[in-house]
Amino acid sequence: MALLSKELESYLDQHCDPETDLLKHINRETHLKVLMPRMLSGHYQGRVLSMLSKLIRPRRILEIGTYTGYATLCLAEGLAVDGIIHTIDVNQELEEMVRESFSKSAFEAKINCHLGNALTIIPTLDEVFDLVFIDADKRNNANYYHLVLDKMSSGGVIIVDNVLWSGKVLSDATDKDTLGIQQFNALVQADTRVEKLMLPVRDGLLIVRKK
Repeated sequence: MALLSKELESYLDQHCDPETDLLKHINRETHLKVLMPRMLSGHYQGRVLSMLSKLIRPRRILEIGTYTGYATLCLAEGLAVDGIIHTIDVNQELEEMVRESFSKSAFEAKINCHLGNALTIIPTLDEVFDLVFIDADKRNNANYYHLVLDKMSSGGVIIVDNVLWSGKVLSDATDKDTLGIQQFNALVQADTRVEKLMLPVRDGLLIVRKK
């Protein structure tokens, strides 16, 4: 299920700020060289992430799921002057490509890359996060959520990608990913420690604010 027509998606792209040359390069290289390029946040969602980060002005960001680094750089645009973003990914094959892209950005010194299993890395991070972006394996969304919530500042924001799962959340599908996303969405909805809002951006963004 496409949430928006191609024409509306194009209209949205045309009526937000353009991508930087580096983001265009990452976008192009991802589609040319990397499997499942649809995982890339892309122009419009990237601008949404950038805007939210700039509104929050976080000192510490955690990104779970670096992929090719597009969203990392969008989130970094809103960092405070002394801000740092920690980004975690398990894919060794993309590491060289990602680090090369980061080296060309204005945020290289603010990005801490972690390679490995996020479930084991997150507990080792001695930080209080103002913004967290969860965009990794969907079956572990709940595990990531529980791990990061106690590391969030009051008023801190968690953004979770793919919560509409191409509309499958409305279906009776029984695959583990769909069931996991449905269960995760219900878990957050019932959590009284947070405020929550789901946005129909691309494949669905869940915005969660810790009280």
